[in-house]
Amino acid sequence: MAHVLLVEDDERLSQLIISYLHTQGFTVTRLASGEKLLATVKQSPPDIVVLDVMLPGDNGFTLCRALRPIYSGPLLFMTAKGDDFDQVMGLEIGADDYIIKPVEPRVLLARINALLRRVKHKTASQANTQKLVFGQLVIDRNARSAVLKGRDVQLTSHEFDMLWKLAENASTLVERSVLYDELIGREYDGLDRSADVRVSRLRKKLDDNPLHPYRIKTIWGKGFFFVADAWND
Repeated sequence: MAHVLLVEDDERLSQLIISYLHTQGFTVTRLASGEKLLATVKQSPPDIVVLDVMLPGDNGFTLCRALRPIYSGPLLFMTAKGDDFDQVMGLEIGADDYIIKPVEPRVLLARINALLRRVKHKTASQANTQKLVFGQLVIDRNARSAVLKGRDVQLTSHEFDMLWKLAENASTLVERSVLYDELIGREYDGLDRSADVRVSRLRKKLDDNPLHPYRIKTIWGKGFFFVADAWND
């Protein structure tokens, strides 16, 4: 039974979401603002956080920045604004996905399930140690960790999945459609920038050059290319 932490000040919408998720077997904790968010997550870490952008007090973006150092699980933004600025901003600061209001409960459920599927614990058949080593970069799939030059790289769950997918296909083009299908949970429509934003975050955390990336390259119109021999310096 997965635990959803819902941070939403709209009482009517909150009750609609809570009621629907309860019928689907979820437990839900609801906060009307972000005032107690960090304390709640520390006390009882949820399986997923659903966070409204526009809240009384600190907004969702500020709360996400504060939350990420202590919570690496999936985080889904709800936003009433449909412009690219809000969506890209949310992804850049650590959200795994976003959904535009008005929220249809069945669509929200699909997004939640897609994110949760990507962080399920490995089965016993997958329990053997799995590591990828590229020069000074070590990626441990079981520990879900990355170490660069002896320094732990703080990655969200979705960022780690993206890194592993690219790294296990090192020196091979990984098409955007594959990333959307396997990691993001929806088809690539030719306009969605979610994968590009996530790769941009990875570059920053992995000391890649944001203007002229040489470790994770973008192959325009196709996908991304993890350079296997670019991690020795």
